Amino acid sequence: MKKNKNYQAITASSLKILALLLFLWSTTVSAQEKYQAPQLSSPDSWTMIMLPDPQTYVKFGRNQPIFELMTTWISENIDHLNIKMVICTGDLVEQNEMINPDGKAANQTSKQQWESVSNSFSQLDGRVPYITVAGNHDYGLKNIETRKTNFNAYFPVDKNLQNQKLLREVALNAEGTPTLENAAFEFTSPQGRKMLFISMEFAPRDTVIAWVKSVADLPKYKDHTVVLLTHSYLNAKNEHIVKENYPIENGNYGQAIFDKLVKPSTNIQLVFSGHIGAPDDFRAHVGFRTDINSADKKVQQMVFNAQALGGGWMGNGGDGWLRILEFMPDNKTVKVKTFSPFFAISPTTQEHAWRTADYDQFSFEID
Repeated sequence: MKKNKNYQAITASSLKILALLLFLWSTTVSAQEKYQAPQLSSPDSWTMIMLPDPQTYVKFGRNQPIFELMTTWISENIDHLNIKMVICTGDLVEQNEMINPDGKAANQTSKQQWESVSNSFSQLDGRVPYITVAGNHDYGLKNIETRKTNFNAYFPVDKNLQNQKLLREVALNAEGTPTLENAAFEFTSPQGRKMLFISMEFAPRDTVIAWVKSVADLPKYKDHTVVLLTHSYLNAKNEHIVKENYPIENGNYGQAIFDKLVKPSTNIQLVFSGHIGAPDDFRAHVGFRTDINSADKKVQQMVFNAQALGGGWMGNGGDGWLRILEFMPDNKTVKVKTFSPFFAISPTTQEHAWRTADYDQFSFEID
């Protein structure tokens, strides 16, 4: 009888262990089954992809393939997600003109960094238009000591034929050269909305602010939805950035850009920026706010970055995060989702490929 009780106890214990193993297995399978690859909510939607600051990807050789994975993922999903536009809001490199990286803060020269980010975007050349702006790290030696930049050498007008087809207006940069640092691209959405994407240099000069206003006010663009791309504009508290301490003169930051350009406009309705962040704090990299312009139209303003995620400033560059903006068939609703092709590439990490907090996944409307 005693032996039988022991046998029953052992059997009961074994069953509990087996049940636990089955539970863990089913949980793992369930987590894997929950992963859904990005897809359109409607077959009649179109998508714009927003890429964060690439600087931490390109400053280390080990990180550079992650950013190329991101642009390759975009290329592979152009048809599946009906991708019509890609934007990147600056700090393409960590240093614009450094020849002796210390191996700790960076192990790639500026030339290697510019070549890397340019090559990554080459995955999209001839396939889909993309608009990049120049951030503070894209100027000077290390961080906008001057307004001299190598931007035009690596992102000339003829790099991507799809960009060149849409290009309509160009302004002179600080060195008196017409470049895509300040440029306007005309685009018509599949639903027929006429849009004008305008890129602006970091902390745009007053002359650039005036140029953008003059372009947006041209009669031929009065019915267009103007989309403004700049680098420094919003902070993580959803506030316009008032001032930053960079050694350049005549620079306008978020509050000045809003007061001088966005609010007085009649057709600027979307503003996108990057620039902000803190080590491994996703909330510190994002922001969103809605204001009203002089024509009583909503201006939707979004900042998105990821460069200090994945290990901080010396980490992997940002865990591959990007934003998918789906423009719905009603011609006004935009659905925003935050996704990582880096995590999605392997079943082992796919459960981490989506961020679903209210500041990561939301919708807004365009008038």
